[in-house]
Amino acid sequence: MSLVKLYDTTLRDGTQAEDISFLVEDKIRIAHKLDECGIHYIEGGWPGSNPKDVAFFKDIKKEKLSQAKIAAFGSTRRAKITPDKDQNLRTLVDSKADAATIFGKSWDFQVHEALRIPLEENLEMIFDSLEFLKKNMPEVFYDAEHFFDGYKSNPEYAIKTLQAAQQAGADCIILCDTNGGSMPYEIAAIVDEVKKSITTPLGIHAHNDGECAVANSIISVQQGIVHVQGTINGFGERCGNANLCSIIPALKAKMKRDCISDAQMRTLRELSRYVYELANLAPNKHQPYVGNSAFAHKGGVHVSAIQRHPETYEHMRPELVGNTTRVLVSDLSGRANILAKATEFNINLDSKDPVTLEILEDIKSMENRGYQFEGAEASFELLMKRALGTHRKFFSVIGFRVIDEKRTEDDQPISEATIKVKVGGKIEHTASEGHGPVNALDNALRKALEKFYPKLKDVKLHDYKVRVLPAGQGTASSIRVLIESGDKEARWGTVGVSSNVIEASYQALVDAIEFKLHKDEETAAPKK
Repeated sequence: MSLVKLYDTTLRDGTQAEDISFLVEDKIRIAHKLDECGIHYIEGGWPGSNPKDVAFFKDIKKEKLSQAKIAAFGSTRRAKITPDKDQNLRTLVDSKADAATIFGKSWDFQVHEALRIPLEENLEMIFDSLEFLKKNMPEVFYDAEHFFDGYKSNPEYAIKTLQAAQQAGADCIILCDTNGGSMPYEIAAIVDEVKKSITTPLGIHAHNDGECAVANSIISVQQGIVHVQGTINGFGERCGNANLCSIIPALKAKMKRDCISDAQMRTLRELSRYVYELANLAPNKHQPYVGNSAFAHKGGVHVSAIQRHPETYEHMRPELVGNTTRVLVSDLSGRANILAKATEFNINLDSKDPVTLEILEDIKSMENRGYQFEGAEASFELLMKRALGTHRKFFSVIGFRVIDEKRTEDDQPISEATIKVKVGGKIEHTASEGHGPVNALDNALRKALEKFYPKLKDVKLHDYKVRVLPAGQGTASSIRVLIESGDKEARWGTVGVSSNVIEASYQALVDAIEFKLHKDEETAAPKK
């Protein structure tokens, strides 16, 4: 079977999503990651639309990519003007990109309502624009915008637009489900019909408005399409684009189609999280293949089964995409969960060990009070260490006080925390201000401990979540605080529960610091 070419448009179509904006430096860094993952084409943007994209195409020329080609995006020429005089097409040529991708109208409704020109003139615009680019650029792709809606409306005219692109010499014609509402069975039937008239290689560009973008891309490949466009994590306008993080493993692991190497596919989770990070968005933990929960197991029966045969509750090996099996701990858990988590943390437990049952009972009791250990695995590891007697107490908090003061009606509140800690035989008493009481307490705790443990300066608080537990007590209800912390190597979650939000936050903050100190001590210990 022929190679399926992967075309990434995260840097162009992906940035049309709400809340997503990349600096030029971000786009360069993402391009390198896409290249490392084996993506064949990287659409860098529309060089004629804004200064940021102009800068990207200028700067990317200074970078060395191992195999990916850079594509510049644009549209067909304007009506009543020749291609050589069209500024948009000239800008594409001036970008010196490896390929140009232009879109044109395939739907007669769009030609009449958006362009307001005769149908025949639209065909001329498609042909002229592509012919001009073929003479001036190494590779040229044609995005047939709204093709599937256009075909359903007027199949004869939709095919004519593709024939105009073929006659102009387009290297690949991409069928676009621009509104994202087509169903897989429609896509399959229409692609089959297109192949009867078009011999140029075909591609697919699907949007996710009907939650079918990945399925539509996969069925298109099954029907003979050899070029797939999408974005990392499915970023894109409205409901997003086809998600390459799902398409790639589906093509390679399930359909056995050549697209990237095994080693490159193992970097897929890393790529996904890297793009989330630069987009300043929290990763979707429930994302298929690459999400934290994609191979996470909670029920005790499931865990017991996957330990014997992972295939019982996993559709593929998570390591193929750089992910891992995770065992969650909750009041649904059995011994298998506890033993699996102990193995994950390199803690020796026996299924018949009374400590195992003790930990299980502790978890059920704590969750009954509102604790939750999914997302707080560092707190769970500390719980196990305490039960086993292997927990080292690096410090003790003698006491703390938090003051939140609003001095005048128009002033912002002032938060200050005072804390007294004991490390060995030494007592440290210090105070710190912060943006709110929790931040002040965090600052004071770190300030007191950093003179004893300088590596705590590496720890950052990445996420802080507060949940009011449904106890029916209003403002007197219990509070659960989940904190995600991290250093240069890893991230970890901790939890605290109390009717007092400061106390709940304090519990989670102390666990986060204790986990860091345990982790550093274990890393520094000589290997046996």
